[in-house]
Amino acid sequence: MMSRAWVFGEDISTDLIIPGQYLINRDPESLAEHAMEGVDPDFRDKAEPGDFIVAGNNFGSGSSREEAPTVIKHSDVGAVLAKSFARIFYRNAVNIGLPIIECDTGKIDQGDKLYIDLEAGTLKDVDKDEEIAITPLPPEMNKILEDGGLVAHLDKHGTFNL
Repeated sequence: MMSRAWVFGEDISTDLIIPGQYLINRDPESLAEHAMEGVDPDFRDKAEPGDFIVAGNNFGSGSSREEAPTVIKHSDVGAVLAKSFARIFYRNAVNIGLPIIECDTGKIDQGDKLYIDLEAGTLKDVDKDEEIAITPLPPEMNKILEDGGLVAHLDKHGTFNL
């Protein structure tokens, strides 16, 4: 998949991903209208389906609210790339089928076109003609992502057996 990068900084918390005042409504599609609003109020108006969120260290820190990765997925983001993720965000993202990629995001600029091949484990910054090493997900997590998340995996296979 190739899409444009939306670059955010370090320590993007779940409160910035989906500000708390919107959590009175639990509909994921309605919540998705406010994705990343705590950092960029216009993100949803500018981002196109499949675009990538790119951040520094500790993406998804803060509360353990499951809505954070859900909001990103329902806003049609193709993947989240960060130097590191808060562990509970990481787990919640895989569980709902949101692709997350750990890599050195320091050279990626706002608007860069990126090409990601999750199966091959490659990331290319097309604008800079540069390969970026990524930390591959374990095969079990790739299988869950391929199936669309943990619940979809269970529906498809009837078991956790990966």
